[in-house]
Amino acid sequence: MASDTTRIARLYHLTGVVQGVGFRPFVYNLANRLGVRGWVRNASDGVWIHAETDEATHAAFERALVEEAPPMARIAGLASRSVAAEGFRAFSIVPSHADEGARTLVSPDLATCPACVAELFDPADRRYRYPFINCTNCGPRFTVIADVPYDRPLTSMRVFEMCPECAAEYADPADRRFHAQPDACFVCGPRLYLNPGANGPEIDPGWLWSPDVETDPRPHRDRIAARERSDAILARAAELLRAGAIVAVKGLGGFQLACDATNEEAVARLRERKRRYGKPLAVMVRSLEDARAWCEVSEAEAELLSSPAAPIVLLRVRREPSGELPPPAPSVAPRLREIGVMLPYTPLHHLLLADAGVPLVMTSGNVSEEPICTGNAEALERLAGIADAFLLHDRDILARYDDSVARVGPRGVELIRRARGYAPFPLPAPGHAAIDVLACGPEQKNTVTLLSGDHAFVTQHIGDMENAETFAAFERAIADYERLFRVSPALVAHDLHPEYLPTKHAHSLGLPAEGVQHHHAHIASVLGEHGEDGPVIGVAFDGTGYGADGAIWGGEVLVAGLERFERFAHLEYVPLPGGEAAIRRPARMALGVLAALDLLEHPGAATLRRRISPDEEAVVLRMVERRLNTPLTSSAGRLFDAVAALAGVRDDALYEGQAAIELEALADEQEPGAYRHAWTTGVICTAPLIRGVLDDLAEGVPVPIVSMRFHRGLALAIVDACERARRLTGLATAAISGGVFMNRILARTVLEELEARGFRVLTHVALPVNDGGVSFGQAIVAWARHRAAGEGGAHVPRDTGSDRQ
Repeated sequence: MASDTTRIARLYHLTGVVQGVGFRPFVYNLANRLGVRGWVRNASDGVWIHAETDEATHAAFERALVEEAPPMARIAGLASRSVAAEGFRAFSIVPSHADEGARTLVSPDLATCPACVAELFDPADRRYRYPFINCTNCGPRFTVIADVPYDRPLTSMRVFEMCPECAAEYADPADRRFHAQPDACFVCGPRLYLNPGANGPEIDPGWLWSPDVETDPRPHRDRIAARERSDAILARAAELLRAGAIVAVKGLGGFQLACDATNEEAVARLRERKRRYGKPLAVMVRSLEDARAWCEVSEAEAELLSSPAAPIVLLRVRREPSGELPPPAPSVAPRLREIGVMLPYTPLHHLLLADAGVPLVMTSGNVSEEPICTGNAEALERLAGIADAFLLHDRDILARYDDSVARVGPRGVELIRRARGYAPFPLPAPGHAAIDVLACGPEQKNTVTLLSGDHAFVTQHIGDMENAETFAAFERAIADYERLFRVSPALVAHDLHPEYLPTKHAHSLGLPAEGVQHHHAHIASVLGEHGEDGPVIGVAFDGTGYGADGAIWGGEVLVAGLERFERFAHLEYVPLPGGEAAIRRPARMALGVLAALDLLEHPGAATLRRRISPDEEAVVLRMVERRLNTPLTSSAGRLFDAVAALAGVRDDALYEGQAAIELEALADEQEPGAYRHAWTTGVICTAPLIRGVLDDLAEGVPVPIVSMRFHRGLALAIVDACERARRLTGLATAAISGGVFMNRILARTVLEELEARGFRVLTHVALPVNDGGVSFGQAIVAWARHRAAGEGGAHVPRDTGSDRQ
């Protein structure tokens, strides 16, 4: 231990996710272990430590700050400098300091940790069966915070005055709940309520929530009586679920709609009321063992399911479900090989699953295409026509967050929807952004990115910008992130499509605006994740993106860097009869493709044409011939739709991508064959591929084989285009992005074939391959152009997508 004469003082500053993760008690205990004196405190820009000890101990202390940090901490920066010693006799945790202009990072919400789960089911513990148990290692974070620094008065827990026992834990640096801001118990914390739906069951009047029951501060209660009331509410909710009812459950980031996942009538009723036709539903199971009863679960998938983020994980359904659980209802994920499964991630979920005794559908608490509900009054109004009962609580949700969706792919975890458990943790910004940039994102699967300094804050999934409610959620997310992370945009990036709501919002701000082509943003997003400038060969395959030539792009091979791109090649243009109408009806898309490629009279088209009425066919063919409301598209997504309709898989889509998803689910992955394509300068000709599909259909080849040959044929066409680009440009790095690469077969085949030919292939790491990563790409492009213009060069022109010949 250092003597007073050898003590020197240093001031340490740590940035990153260092609040709400037990960092100050960790520092306190570390300092006492090493004999360091001084203090630690939270501030708006991170954690500050004044430490007094000798040189050798300083070195050990600084090393341990990084190497032994709490598991959920993410240290982005550590700096220190010499200061005057003040002669402290001990080490302490001092009150937080707020600085209006400073920034600190906030942890995402975290699944209930094993220690809290053990206490939750321990009859000897005072929090036995308390639905809101948490500690510094788990529980709500971003969804309860109003401002930084992350202290209880700045969260929605401010109305819950801690009882003496909780206050003692909160103040004890040696306790797991030291400064755990949501810390509470039956006596002093949030509690449950149970309300009936419009035609719901009889409910004990003492369980009902109304605005009148929420007093500020909340009163303390008798522990035993409070537990009995809570258990009775949970028992009634579980009874309703087992009887086939739909229960709206208030979760971490919003409401969820729950029903018995083994009860086909209940699942069908939920679909009808929610207007979620066809789209798969997520299921929550009590344990990994229950997940394995229904699905094949690898080690990596089990680790992902059990991670602190606890996302919905897409798992392959077992051919023969284990007898340990009743099988899932057929309409949980109709006609698909995978279902989305998650484990309980809140104490309330753990209790509800244990009491119900069956797996539960756990889907977003909204009418389809609207944002999820977050407030009790809002849910009681908006979900009145869906839920039979409402399982509520009185802890306010301050930020709307959906469940994240992920899967395990050939390179590890692949996010499909980035929200709870992942956002708001930032991505590293490639290069230091000298001005703040707001990127408003795409129209579908919208996220927003705020680029500032070394950080790129990509918001949680917001959704499709198709209604006023989602647009309001979009504006709220921007305001939340700007406030919490002290971002003041001086430049705004947007999609090229003039009618998209995010584009209109960008132009309404009065800031310098940078338009970024959709597929360029896809590739820039991959480059940004890898910290590279390019150029690369960029393959962006998706459903819809506004093209620089006014057409609808979606099957693009680009030569792209951050500032600009050239369109090297694209899928052959085909008509999109009726625009959105053809997206909703793949049979119409297929008819347009047949007409454009002069394949209407092919014998393989006969079955499709018999399913289409003569009147509809005549209208579509007239639209194609006269180009009436029939834009041209190079979309790979629409090509999948056309093939799915030709093969008799699906004529009408109930949700985006349904035809393509079902075509993939049918594919015989053992089939080695592939349909051919052709090439003309800058165009991947798909006529031979479509002709191959029709030839096989005419000869009665089974649809699973047709599907696999199509998948392999398209993958090899992509690889051929990349090889041609490499020969012309000398580039040997390819970047892959776009929603079509959510198709496991296509993505895996393209990746394997490119690597086998010596390509270095970049894929997404922390962002979804679909449009959920587009805003990040927009921000990176806008900043790169601004930086280039500021270095003395001419302003980089807006995206034109000029073809490389």
